[in-house]
Amino acid sequence: MKTKYVKGAFLAVAALLAAAGCKKDSYPGTSIAVFIPGIMADSPTYAHVAEGVQEAVDQHNAVVSAPEQQVQLYIMEAGTNQAEWSSKLTALAASGSYGLILSSNPSLPEIAAPIAAQFPHQKFIFLDAALDGNRQIYTVSYNQRDQAYISGYMAGLFSTTHKVGLIAAQEYPIMNNILHPYFAKGAEDAAAGTSCDFRIVGNWYDASKGAELADAMHATGVDVILPICGGASQGVISSAREHGMHIVWFDENGFRKAPGTIISCCMTNQHRAAKEAVLEYLAGDTAWGSTKTLGYKDGYVDYFQDDPTYIQYVPEDVRAKMKALTEGIRDGSIELPQSLQ
Repeated sequence: MKTKYVKGAFLAVAALLAAAGCKKDSYPGTSIAVFIPGIMADSPTYAHVAEGVQEAVDQHNAVVSAPEQQVQLYIMEAGTNQAEWSSKLTALAASGSYGLILSSNPSLPEIAAPIAAQFPHQKFIFLDAALDGNRQIYTVSYNQRDQAYISGYMAGLFSTTHKVGLIAAQEYPIMNNILHPYFAKGAEDAAAGTSCDFRIVGNWYDASKGAELADAMHATGVDVILPICGGASQGVISSAREHGMHIVWFDENGFRKAPGTIISCCMTNQHRAAKEAVLEYLAGDTAWGSTKTLGYKDGYVDYFQDDPTYIQYVPEDVRAKMKALTEGIRDGSIELPQSLQ
């Protein structure tokens, strides 16, 4: 199996344009491109996507012998500047080299829809996203009601001011309809009267703006923040450390980023979801035009309770309440409403 890996915006675009102009893959149906909307070294979540795809490709190639059945894999880091994602995704599709382009980010289906119309034979799979009705796109969405509510509940239990905050990279349907409202509800259910301050960075990379928003939240009394803003989260961490605030972390085990400041972590199993989505694609079983939702009960969303840092910094009574909550969600004895509208 041949894996191409290009790091850096300039090199990636140059390589794609070269591929489009002079070297087209002979078997586009069995060639896959992984589009990383960021930098893997800075985001374990995206690294897990690439690892899952790689594992699926290796598993497939180990059991096929014909050259035309071997899958070629290309991994592209598109960088954190979202303004460039559309042109880079277009270049991938325009090359005609990849039967499938796979990525992960809630904003990508909207970016990809006009590209799909321009290239009607191109297929896309997006994790951590939702879109129905486009026959070229398949999405995998995590049950972020569970994830957001659990994070909010922890924030509400830990807050001494009864003021928590959510700093988002941008507004999009999942953020506005699920993440923000369920985070706020979890916090209020944990401690009646807790309010949620909601602010937007405007992109997925501006750490200075992330710190500025966190500083402003601190000035209003917020003492626990959930950042869902990519690279801008580093600024939120810096501000939290400076002001003695705490952070509930999303999508990965991030305790080591700021022990004692980050006091809880949820996880989405991107590795497993990416691997399964690719194996379905290679088997011809992808349900194009639909969204598959995976959640806490399925093992694709989890809450880290055994990490030594969590045990060290979170009081036992809070940990007991979080264990009761997460076990109730998993066994079905606690059911969250499907809508808060």
